[in-house]
Amino acid sequence: MAWELYDALIEGIPEGITVIDYCAGVNWCYVEAECGMGISYTVTGGMRRESFRDDPCSLDLRELASLVKSWNFKEASLGTAALNAWYSRLDRLMEIGAKIDMGESVAGRDQNPFSFLREGFEGKKLAVIGHFPNVAAVAKVAQVTVLERNCASTLDVPDSACEFILPDQDYVFMTGTTLTNKTMPRLLQLSQDPFTVITGPSAIPSQSVADAGANIMAGSVVVDSESAKFAVKGGSKAQWRAGIKKFYWEPCANAE
Repeated sequence: MAWELYDALIEGIPEGITVIDYCAGVNWCYVEAECGMGISYTVTGGMRRESFRDDPCSLDLRELASLVKSWNFKEASLGTAALNAWYSRLDRLMEIGAKIDMGESVAGRDQNPFSFLREGFEGKKLAVIGHFPNVAAVAKVAQVTVLERNCASTLDVPDSACEFILPDQDYVFMTGTTLTNKTMPRLLQLSQDPFTVITGPSAIPSQSVADAGANIMAGSVVVDSESAKFAVKGGSKAQWRAGIKKFYWEPCANAE
């Protein structure tokens, strides 16, 4: 079923968790709840109607997370941040064995999947969904194809080519925003044979995502809520690095 992944993620959040604060910014969103704080990338487009018909703080966290199913993508982005407020908590990530880069220097180089998986994909076929900053460097060591809605480089092919290209790859890297724009379920179906990585601040570290076909989730965790709030609202890179760290998680086959 198309909504199976979404429903599993939403139902994994207990009822009654209070939402304290939120921000739906131009580039990023955050949701702060009594259990923790989560972030996501702000996806634009989708259904043209005014978003947030209800005050997000009037909803509990599970209700707010259900907005991830909205076809208004700004609303859905806030739903993704709400999911991360539950799933991407520091204590939970430590409990499930995620690797967290708490360093201050290069904002998570060691937890960048393009770096730590490089030996595996060198010389292999690798598809990238979303134009990450690392793509040009990766293309020097792998056979890279970038699936993009608006092709801008010689590496890019239209995203509609996913049906033809993904099953034939060795590795697939896809942005976590594919959950927000509703393309993730089909993209994961097409990527059952390649080694598949969900990456970026919108990535949700959940066994439900692993069961749908992801091998690694590499996202972001808030470690200082005040610094993270300033960063999301347009603050400095220093605030971002102080408030938000990178993690990666390679789940076991049958355990959360």
